[in-house]
Amino acid sequence: MGFILWIIIGVVAGAIAHRVLNSRGGFIGSLVVGLVGALLGGELAHMFRLNVTGGPLDQLVVATLGAILFLFLWKKLFG
Repeated sequence: MGFILWIIIGVVAGAIAHRVLNSRGGFIGSLVVGLVGALLGGELAHMFRLNVTGGPLDQLVVATLGAILFLFLWKKLFG
């Protein structure tokens, strides 16, 4: 069940990031942006020693913020 929840959180986080930054992305694009954002957000939360309990809502917030940061940087570098 953890893998499926990880995929769902990644898609939702990617879709939110696409919507916030007014960019286009389908299911696969949202999934990639969300999963990369989750990794980036998790590393940043660890670096700043944020107290993230690891619940689904915490994971969604961290993944969404990471996805927004990743997509913003991607658009600045390549788009």
